[in-house]
Amino acid sequence: MVVQLISEYLSYLEVERGLSKNTILAYENDIMGFFNYFCEISDVKEIKRSHFLKYTMYLSKNEVLSSTVTRKVASIKGFFRFLCATRQIQSNPSLSISSPKIPKKLPKVLSYFEIEQILKNDFTKKERAIFELLYATGLRVSELVNLTIKSLDLKSGFIKTTGKGSKDRMVPIGKKAKIALTEYLKERELNISTKLGSREKIDYVFLNDKLDKISRQWVYSFIKKQGEKIDKSISPHTIRHSFATHLLENGADLRVVQELLGHSSVVTTQLYTHISTKHLKEVYFKING
Repeated sequence: MVVQLISEYLSYLEVERGLSKNTILAYENDIMGFFNYFCEISDVKEIKRSHFLKYTMYLSKNEVLSSTVTRKVASIKGFFRFLCATRQIQSNPSLSISSPKIPKKLPKVLSYFEIEQILKNDFTKKERAIFELLYATGLRVSELVNLTIKSLDLKSGFIKTTGKGSKDRMVPIGKKAKIALTEYLKERELNISTKLGSREKIDYVFLNDKLDKISRQWVYSFIKKQGEKIDKSISPHTIRHSFATHLLENGADLRVVQELLGHSSVVTTQLYTHISTKHLKEVYFKING
């Protein structure tokens, strides 16, 4: 019964809310983890408030990060809200359960100088196009690896990407990124025609040696290596954070940055204003002691 109800909830998330496959998989893992812990329970009606408290305590004792506990609790509470709304249960036992408070951490951001240092590295055409595009657009890794040729409009200087919640948005690309992408696309077409024939077409923009779509892991590894060259521990998200922060430092409107990043709420984007304020303070005290 539990498995069937979880399946119905996941279908609801996909069809009604339009969530991505990766997000739905995360929900499934979180919810199944909860019921696997209480493996003796076969009916959702048996779940009480005490079960939530016990499971949260278990996660915390096993040194699970507060952010992970918060996500897992939110996933499970969402499932029980669904059960209540569809009248599978009469009352919601998770209503009064609160998630652990997560201390707000400012994301890592590279300075303009550090970005320039990385851009001086010895890149292949594909690597340069990827780094320039990440910094010029603030794309998420999932958005980057899923870019298709049809999503590029280099003549107008825009790309179309699909973000969280399957929401499409248009993002402008700068001159340097446009040049790097154009150079890579020439090399890409030559590789395809050499290996498969001139008439063969492949949808995805960034390809590996086998002409398959590059993986998220490859991008993470590539960016990590670039950071190591300047003694920095970074990820693709660091480049996204740097993109947003540098825009705000140069006077971009918060709502514009929100749109470019694909944030559903401006509250998320406001985090970058704190980074900009911190940067201004650092500059001030360097000058004024």
